[in-house]
Amino acid sequence: MSRSITELRKFVSPEIVFGVGSRHRAGHFVSTFGATKVLIVSDLGVQEAGWVADIEVSLQEQGIEYHVFTEVSPNPRVEEVMQGAHTYQLHGCTAIVAIGGGSPMDCAKAIGIVVAHGRSILDFEGVDTIRLPSPPLVLIPTTAGTSADVSQFVIISNPQERMKFSIVSKAVVPDVALIDPETTVTMDSFLAACTGIDALVHAIEAFVSVGSGPLTDTHALEAMRLISGNLVDMIKNPQDIALREQIMLGSMQAGLAFSNAILGAVHAMSHSLGGYLDLPHGQCNAALIEHVVAFNYNSAPERFKVIAQTLGIDCRGLTSAQVQVRLVNHLIDFKCAVGFHSSLGEYGVSSSDIPFLSRHAMTDPCILTNPRSSNQRDMEVVYAEAL
Repeated sequence: MSRSITELRKFVSPEIVFGVGSRHRAGHFVSTFGATKVLIVSDLGVQEAGWVADIEVSLQEQGIEYHVFTEVSPNPRVEEVMQGAHTYQLHGCTAIVAIGGGSPMDCAKAIGIVVAHGRSILDFEGVDTIRLPSPPLVLIPTTAGTSADVSQFVIISNPQERMKFSIVSKAVVPDVALIDPETTVTMDSFLAACTGIDALVHAIEAFVSVGSGPLTDTHALEAMRLISGNLVDMIKNPQDIALREQIMLGSMQAGLAFSNAILGAVHAMSHSLGGYLDLPHGQCNAALIEHVVAFNYNSAPERFKVIAQTLGIDCRGLTSAQVQVRLVNHLIDFKCAVGFHSSLGEYGVSSSDIPFLSRHAMTDPCILTNPRSSNQRDMEVVYAEAL
């Protein structure tokens, strides 16, 4: 399992403030950047929940003007990013604060890219395509899973092509992440399950990624421990803030791991699937996880054994094949316990969709760090197994 630490590894992270009430520090941090007017990026659900008002008060206390932009879909779209950038410039903004789940945070990151470069967000697909610094960016997550608030990823939907595309660059790591477990109390149980599964998959994929190493392994393993040990209880006890803190901490650790080790085939396939059917990202991950683990297992058996042990599986005396069976069954049981029972077929995927989905999965940056090297035919087989 051990890997040579003579290989070079880098680690990027925002300034992180973790804890109940940290959202109220937004105005303080914006003022330290010298910003005079802020674009607040959110969505209508988060605004209705009252979290945007907290940010407005925080900015008012510092005498900072702001404009609120809430035209963000659950999977943020190219046209929404471009509209947000236009709004930023129209109102003379000089910094961005986003509060919400992965969608408003990804949209805010993308708005920053467009504002800096004056070009379409479509021009920046891929790895390290960004040349100019974005405006100061403060992100405040209201879900415990996507980790857009600590990552160097942006995921945007292109409805014209029915696909999602990824932008990966340290330039989109925010300046400050204010991680406040209290904001997650307004998640419903389905959203809590979606984002929790997403975070668990982040940790698993980061740990077996070819980009993993000592800087990310500890974060990935701690994330698995926290999420697997607390997610079911948190969904059953939505008002328990101590459980929310554990899940929020696990999500953050998973984010630090995958942002730096990158991910694998679950996310490559999930991005393709989510772009095609406009499904919640965590739901896509849940439908794919055990199939991809089975596909990858023999490429990193020692690492998967450590994952199994971290998830509480007793591996003593088991062969590698037995550990694989136990791990796959454990993942199925876990996702069922939080409410995911459906196959891709039940979400509306048919066998005729698989070539399109597989083609796009192979162009996703996450496929490059999957532990088993894959081709389009491999992706087609795994999608077919998940139908």
